[in-house]
Amino acid sequence: MSLQKEIDRRKTFGIISHPDAGKTTLTEKLLLFGGAIQEAGAVKSNKIKKGATSDFMEIERQRGISVATSVLAFEYDGIKINILDTPGHKDFAEDTFRTLTAVDSVIIVIDVAKGVEEQTEKLVEVCRMRNIPMIVFVNKLDREGKDAFELLDEIEQKLHLKVTPLSFPIGMGYDFKGIYNIWEKNVNLFSGDSRKNIEETIEIEDLANKELDELIGEKASETLREELELVEGIYPKFDRVAYLAAELQPVFFGSALNNFGVRELLDCFIQIAPKPQPKSSNTRLVKPEEKEFSGFVFKIHANMDPKHRDRLAFVKIVSGTFERNTNYMHVRNGKKMKFSSPNAFFAEKKQIVDVSYPGDIVGLHDTGNFKIGDTLTEGEEMKYKGIPSFSPEFFKYINNADPMKSKQLEKGIDQLMDEGVAQLFTLELNGRKVVGTVGALQFEVIQYRLEHEYGATCRYENLNVHKACWVEPKDPKSDEFKDFKRVKSKFLAKDKRGQLVFFADSAFTLQMTQSKYPNVKLHFVSEFEKNEKAKA
Repeated sequence: MSLQKEIDRRKTFGIISHPDAGKTTLTEKLLLFGGAIQEAGAVKSNKIKKGATSDFMEIERQRGISVATSVLAFEYDGIKINILDTPGHKDFAEDTFRTLTAVDSVIIVIDVAKGVEEQTEKLVEVCRMRNIPMIVFVNKLDREGKDAFELLDEIEQKLHLKVTPLSFPIGMGYDFKGIYNIWEKNVNLFSGDSRKNIEETIEIEDLANKELDELIGEKASETLREELELVEGIYPKFDRVAYLAAELQPVFFGSALNNFGVRELLDCFIQIAPKPQPKSSNTRLVKPEEKEFSGFVFKIHANMDPKHRDRLAFVKIVSGTFERNTNYMHVRNGKKMKFSSPNAFFAEKKQIVDVSYPGDIVGLHDTGNFKIGDTLTEGEEMKYKGIPSFSPEFFKYINNADPMKSKQLEKGIDQLMDEGVAQLFTLELNGRKVVGTVGALQFEVIQYRLEHEYGATCRYENLNVHKACWVEPKDPKSDEFKDFKRVKSKFLAKDKRGQLVFFADSAFTLQMTQSKYPNVKLHFVSEFEKNEKAKA
């Protein structure tokens, strides 16, 4: 098959949501339709996630949360689908933010009873910043929840999206009878039997058809006709161009647990979702159909098998074909490397692949050469943009608890920071090391992993920081910037890449600093080509 045909048949997307909205269940049902798993419950029982989730941490087992992005691939109707199932827990949001750099579209899962939750708002903001096409799946319709119109309003207002329903529920909770598929013009009847792969679907082109009354009862069909008339009057018609430009978001309703509404979502998704997209590098826009291979590391997972101390670097292929045992250039190191056992992820199995194409995710065994954001090419000197670090929420000094193990501690911190578990800052004034994380749970994770993987122990000391902002002076030689550095010297640090960072101890300090030094821009994201200026 030609490179172009392989690109055309690939869809790479992420599934995002607040914890407990049913993301993992939806992933499982998608795999079930693709024939990638034979039984429901395989994700829950961790058969699938074993390959991609760090199942070595006591913390994770005790708390029962997923802290890593799982990569799953399957074929459906001649289309190769790559799913990146992300952690929903807010303490691991940065992993999700970075994963969004590797997807071409996303599916947002929303719980019908809880509606739009805080974590979903943050994730959608990142998608909007990147213009990623989004589909919304409203889940758990077999339970009592919010009215469909109320929910659509909430999605528009809280997430600032422009929605158009492509399916609509017939009742809800105890009265839930099924959904009307606006996209395919048919009624899908709900039996509540999750073991059935495909529910009964009846074609109904004309809503005035009396057959509808017989199927769902006169009262329900009358309500449905009125609601669909409202949908037609209020919401715009689906336009694929607007969807691909991230200006319009289709909405589907269903119940992933009952395997209901999932096929409709999947059938529509493979028709409308984008194929692998071009990506900007620091020198040019790279297109998937280019012959020469290029890709970037968006995630590193260390010690997936604790016995072997292996690290796996997840590479998203942007252009050309990636072939096993071929020399490629590691741009940051300027070194040629070849990989004898690149992994692809087919549901619960990792398997060695000979050739991978744009849109695919490949796992490369890594001995410590890779950092997040590294670019691999066939020789071209370029770096992919848009893999930022976000301003952490929690900060602590990290101190060595055992002077005899300082080398182990240094190596451990270095590798865990490369993996993106947290961010490391070094204070300009005294060289003290500060760890910044998105969630408080990560401090426990770091401590546990340093001890169990590197034989090093650390102690933390609290540090009062409200926000860490990356500093961008308009003129590095100006008197204003020199004054800023002199006055704020106690609060300045460097990140791992040597970029200057300002620690503000309160929202008020941040505001005052910005008004006093208008030509020194402060950013909440380490890559600021989006002009993401700090807001107090």
